[in-house]
Amino acid sequence: MRLSKTTNYAIRILLDCAVAQPNLVKVAEISERRDITLQNTFKIVHLLSRAGFIQAVRGRHGGVRLARPASEIRIGDVVRAMEILNLEIENDESERSGTQGQLAALDELFDNALGAFISVLDEHTLEQMIKVQRKEAAPGRAKPKLPRRTTKPATIAGSAARRQHPGHG
Repeated sequence: MRLSKTTNYAIRILLDCAVAQPNLVKVAEISERRDITLQNTFKIVHLLSRAGFIQAVRGRHGGVRLARPASEIRIGDVVRAMEILNLEIENDESERSGTQGQLAALDELFDNALGAFISVLDEHTLEQMIKVQRKEAAPGRAKPKLPRRTTKPATIAGSAARRQHPGHG
């Protein structure tokens, strides 16, 4: 099961807000940190706000923050809210193209599978994800550092000499 990019980004945005809680976070900062275009970040923030996951505060000193504690935000609820928006858009498009009802049994099967998938996500909260993220970032868990380079970096002339004489270096 793959989540849409919108859902993936929504969870990442919520994680950003949860880490900063109770402070406001600038949407532009989230966009930069999470490597999401500013336009997409604003769109997703708007959807998250409409779904009741975040509060948006306008103005020069504004930003966004969680609308309720991270411990009360279930990942399944976020996925459900974001994916339903995507499904509604797809259903509108399929109705226009005349494919409605043609594959009802297959749609039901996929709806059941999606329900089972989301029920597993309902067992996890945003707070739990933050704890895991912090454990992975803890100093004892950091990737081992590579040994420092003790030789001088190759010069352009040295690189040219190695290319001419492949047996050296």
